[in-house]
Amino acid sequence: MDYSLGHRPERRSGLVRSVEGEPGVRTIGNVLWLILAGFWLAIAYVAAGIANCLTIIGIPFGIASFKLAAYALWPFGRAVIRNPNSLPALSLIGNVIWLVLGGLAIALAHVLLGILLCITIIGIPLGIASIKMARLALTPFGHQVVDARLADERAIVTV
Repeated sequence: MDYSLGHRPERRSGLVRSVEGEPGVRTIGNVLWLILAGFWLAIAYVAAGIANCLTIIGIPFGIASFKLAAYALWPFGRAVIRNPNSLPALSLIGNVIWLVLGGLAIALAHVLLGILLCITIIGIPLGIASIKMARLALTPFGHQVVDARLADERAIVTV
């Protein structure tokens, strides 16, 4: 197990594990997510992506935002891992610029939505997922979204 650079393996709660386990349950979780949170978060990501693509410098950030919008629509059954082909220095620079260009606002939206979802019993797994996704909203560069079955112990965020 690799603990370099402060990396800790993701520990999943029993509620989240039950949503990501069976394909049918995962689909129900994704449909609930889409209705209660995913659609609105995806709109925020797309709006940030369009705003970022208005400038030539912002195009890579816009593309990253569009990829995150797709993940925000249907997250259960997928995991986020470190991209082995990314350069850490460039990822750090990209993530710092991303914070200013919309990452911080979207991460706050994830956290606030997660807290609101946790008010109801049925929303608790969705709230946990939203709060976990805030980490990805802060640092999207240097990460890659893959099928959860392929992530194994490399998962940074598993929803």
